[in-house]
Amino acid sequence: MRSVELFAGAGGLAMGCEIAGFEHLAVVEWDKWACDTVRENKRRGYPLLASWNLHEGDVREFDWDSIPKDIELLSGGPPCQPFSIGGKHSAQADKRDMFPATVEVIRRLRPKAFIVENVKGLTRATFANYFHYIQLQLEFPELPPIGDEDWSVHLKRLQEERTSGKSKGAGLTYNVVPTLVNAANYGVPQKRERVFLVGFRDDLGVEWSFPEPTHSYEALLHDQWVTGAYWARHGLSVPEVPTKLVGRVEKLRTAKAPLTTLPWRTVRDAIHDLPDPESSLAMTVPNHLFQFGARVYPGHTGSPLDLPAKTLKAGDHGVPGGENMLVRRDGSVRYFTVRESARIQTFPDGYRFHGSWTETMRQLGNAVPVLLAQRVASSVAEKLAMAELSKLKKQDICRGREIA
Repeated sequence: MRSVELFAGAGGLAMGCEIAGFEHLAVVEWDKWACDTVRENKRRGYPLLASWNLHEGDVREFDWDSIPKDIELLSGGPPCQPFSIGGKHSAQADKRDMFPATVEVIRRLRPKAFIVENVKGLTRATFANYFHYIQLQLEFPELPPIGDEDWSVHLKRLQEERTSGKSKGAGLTYNVVPTLVNAANYGVPQKRERVFLVGFRDDLGVEWSFPEPTHSYEALLHDQWVTGAYWARHGLSVPEVPTKLVGRVEKLRTAKAPLTTLPWRTVRDAIHDLPDPESSLAMTVPNHLFQFGARVYPGHTGSPLDLPAKTLKAGDHGVPGGENMLVRRDGSVRYFTVRESARIQTFPDGYRFHGSWTETMRQLGNAVPVLLAQRVASSVAEKLAMAELSKLKKQDICRGREIA
């Protein structure tokens, strides 16, 4: 199935889509360092990237006439700074807002489906109207702003179009499903909340919902404090149940209904077999160099070993990067190495990151976890395949009637 990737970064979402069966006709990213990471892995012959047509540049300047219309998927994560907690929260007033550019590419390529990912901050009350505006633009990409029309005026036109029902089922329209998800609920060893906007072209008649969670905190608590299997798996004795968890654990002990999900994956699960980055063995693992300077300060206290990591941020020092730390068993902290961060973002060990500490951590902090991307893209691929099969069956029936 053919696809296009916008704002690819270091390739997390693109890799997940590739694993799910999509073949990228174009992978577009403007950042040189992220492009260098993709190029280096292509040069090394990393298989998932072998066929990628990487374009370093602005998505608005790419020759979209070179891509056939009616491709199966368009995916991408527009820059999140206009909406992120760490940004200036300027939304539509921020020149880095690439949602209008994303809608324009959808209008031109008419993909059967799209996957758009962004930060949880997009759902904040202060952005409520603009978030609604984004969804309506994605739903009606053939109704762009007129001239220098203000976004609020354009929103009013789109709302009128939506409520009138005039264009639903005619022209280019999409059924859009917005979902706020926690990556930890899908097997990612990180509590990373993100918004996914998934759309299917209306003429396909697809009914889709976000994949059900496969992992849970309750299952992790059960694994740690009821059965003790978690600690046995890591060759550790079972510690005392933390006081704040006693009541919750007791309920799990006495619960009659079995848990239907797997345990959240923890930092320990993700990095247990990597050597200590301060040891000589660390040199044998790519991207596993120790980084000095980690310290605790208000609001940035690092990630405990036996829970999923806190959200990795796009930076190294200061407010953005101070949370990209591991809390050791003695309470001291150190920065995650690039390789540890890559595991927390579920990048394969064979995938290497290019650039300085600052640049690689920025790439990782901006990335979509590969495993989460794969789960979403696989569910989209399944629906597209079913829609194509249904179309072929209808054609066969029509041909049979003509012959008869």
